[in-house]
Amino acid sequence: MGKQYTAAMIVIGNEILSGRTQDLNINYVAKKLVECGVVLAEVRIIPDVESVIISTIGELYEKVDYIFTSGGIGPTHDDITAASVAKAFDVVLEEHPEARSLLLEHYGENDLSAARLRMARIPVGAELIPNPVSVAPGFIIENTHVMAGVPRIMQAMMDHVACTLKGGAVIQSHTVSCTLTESVIAKELTAIQDDWKHVDIGSYPYFKDGVLGVNIVLRSSVESDLVQAAGDVSDMVEGLIGT
Repeated sequence: MGKQYTAAMIVIGNEILSGRTQDLNINYVAKKLVECGVVLAEVRIIPDVESVIISTIGELYEKVDYIFTSGGIGPTHDDITAASVAKAFDVVLEEHPEARSLLLEHYGENDLSAARLRMARIPVGAELIPNPVSVAPGFIIENTHVMAGVPRIMQAMMDHVACTLKGGAVIQSHTVSCTLTESVIAKELTAIQDDWKHVDIGSYPYFKDGVLGVNIVLRSSVESDLVQAAGDVSDMVEGLIGT
């Protein structure tokens, strides 16, 4: 089986919790991690509160191989993620020479305001994450990757970060769709799950065009187990429909 690499994502922002802004980053990060052989084990959405950011990172740090954050690294007073992450790792937040240089080149001397310079403040010892969209970088400190909240920028940062990740076997999936209900398949599906410990099997009901049914999704990094388990599920469905 090999080591299974895991990750957690922390979405930081009062605007997400208030419903004013819809998160578009979780799905992107999850899919990108699948490609890297990393399992997204947990997602938390938290407010722009220093103590909450610090405690959340502290709690997740030992639980997963990678932490990804989105939001709170812009130029305004409520962008406190960088400072909070620095405190979480007990390091100083300083103006990063390379980050400042990038901002200076982008904005020019006359337009590089104090607010914009806030985006050059990086925890000491952190590595910059390039931002090809609006220049202001994210950063990596130990296992924590701090990225922007704006989807286009976050996705560009995530694309760069993904190339640096160490992962395990890529998790593959197979879906069996049928017009049965969960109550009908529950007993037999439980028995199949018991037979295939290395395959994650989930059932997801749907109602489409007046038809009620269920998608049975199987996921595993062990291809042979996945194929055989999917075959058992297909046989189960055919047998139940036949009765």
